[in-house]
Amino acid sequence: MSEIAVGYEAYSFACMRCGHGWEQAYEIEHHTDARGHEFVQYVVDGHVVPSPLSRPVCANCDGHLVRIMRPGRVSSALRAVAGGQRREPRHWPLSGLLHPFQRRAS
Repeated sequence: MSEIAVGYEAYSFACMRCGHGWEQAYEIEHHTDARGHEFVQYVVDGHVVPSPLSRPVCANCDGHLVRIMRPGRVSSALRAVAGGQRREPRHWPLSGLLHPFQRRAS
């Protein structure tokens, strides 16, 4: 098995069940197995983790109704609510802040 390339991606997540929000960055390793088939591994803090795009799980309530967004959505919503104060924790409770992420009824 040989490594082809390493990429980086980040996502924001919001649990639609409990309101928990978080952001996570991933190293994306592209490999080729002994038979020549390519595969991808997502890595966080040196540990291989499931793809965040497959079926994310809320660390707060174990719910699977999780919205995936571009990076920065969670922190920008918190800054807007906090009056522009910068906050840097990795995970935040978002109770009451999900309305910017929910679709509006037509």
